[in-house]
Amino acid sequence: MDLFQKKGKLTAKDAAQYVPLAERMRPTNFEQFFGQTKIIGEGTPLRQAIETDQISSFIFWGPPGTGKTTIAKLMAQATKGQFLSFSAVISGIKELKAVFLKAGDYYKLSGRKTYLFIDEIHRFNKAQQDAFLPYVENGEIVLIGATTENPSFEINSALLSRMRVFVLERLTEKELSDIILMALNDSERGLGESSLTIEDDALAFIAQTADGDARRGLVLLDTVAKFVGEKAMITLDSLKQIHQKSFALYDKTGEEHYNLISVLHKTIRGGDPDAALYWLARMLDGGEEPKYIIRRLVRFASEDIGLADPYALTLTLAVRDAYHFLGSPEGELAIAQAVVYMATAPKSNAVYTAFKKAQIDASTKGSLPVPHGLRNAPTSLMKDLGYGKNYQYAHEFEDGITSQEYFPDALVGKSYYKPTKKGREKTIAEYLKWYKQSRKNKK
Repeated sequence: MDLFQKKGKLTAKDAAQYVPLAERMRPTNFEQFFGQTKIIGEGTPLRQAIETDQISSFIFWGPPGTGKTTIAKLMAQATKGQFLSFSAVISGIKELKAVFLKAGDYYKLSGRKTYLFIDEIHRFNKAQQDAFLPYVENGEIVLIGATTENPSFEINSALLSRMRVFVLERLTEKELSDIILMALNDSERGLGESSLTIEDDALAFIAQTADGDARRGLVLLDTVAKFVGEKAMITLDSLKQIHQKSFALYDKTGEEHYNLISVLHKTIRGGDPDAALYWLARMLDGGEEPKYIIRRLVRFASEDIGLADPYALTLTLAVRDAYHFLGSPEGELAIAQAVVYMATAPKSNAVYTAFKKAQIDASTKGSLPVPHGLRNAPTSLMKDLGYGKNYQYAHEFEDGITSQEYFPDALVGKSYYKPTKKGREKTIAEYLKWYKQSRKNKK
């Protein structure tokens, strides 16, 4: 015991110094638990097994922060069993076998089971997993494995056949918002004593940034609460001050270096081959590394020319090989060739713009699940979960077009890529018009 610890029960304010908010807010009963209603909601098979104390070994498969450990603890508590937790990262089979023996003694003395929770069970190799088999079979322990990896690939088939698999889903933004608000208002375990309030936009930001992970959301809330102080309003601005990404800064002493690559890039984009050749010569004369220039030209081919002239990318990669083969000064002529070609080529940033939009959705919409019909199903477990069901094989259609929806549900109808009428993109635009009409006719 800490000699300087206060006597009596710690308040939430005192506990905050020692225990992270995410741990303090771990539910102590199913009424406090948000999410996973398909698994532990009223009337589900697992909930009934808990209520009738007929729980058998199983595996929780799902993303981080979705409640795997918490559900396991609540199950043990509800059935008055012994709960033991191990991490496959730091524990070995030797330690586990000692636990198995103690679990057997506990069962004989009390008649109650030991719930052995193995976090990241996939970290044990398949030979090590064999050690669980006899203890799972005799029923002295209830083995609860937790994994973020596909059990079909990571768990020994002999062990997997003796355990049920429950698939946990990432928490919704509504569920995460409820968890955040509960933590803000709970005076016993959460931040209630700090009398904090939160803007709607700030609450939505935390729920979105958490990306389905309750722990991540509570860590961010805990951090911003300490930043703003007691009796304050948590705003979107205060959150962004904390949750910001750092970017590399340019070396101020190298300003001319960046001025020259900038003007070369803009001149090629503007379509002036003569000015582009001048700036290229200036850079090479100033001692610029030719390989750096080539890397920027490869980037330019994708960013500013794109599918208006796909050959530009092929040419710049050929220039890379030519310079690697010839070196300076002979290889510099190949660089000049690429500069002139790209300055006079049709330009389009449609792919660049489309990809930026897709990146925004990918980073702000969270880890949207792949539609079940488009998932690969190499194992029977995955087939039973509906993977690959109702997939439409394009080669079986005369025109190769199906009515299959390829986006996740939250993005149905999105359109990122809008080709120009320049170069080859004119043909691509005609294809997309036909493609969309063909799909519309099949729905």
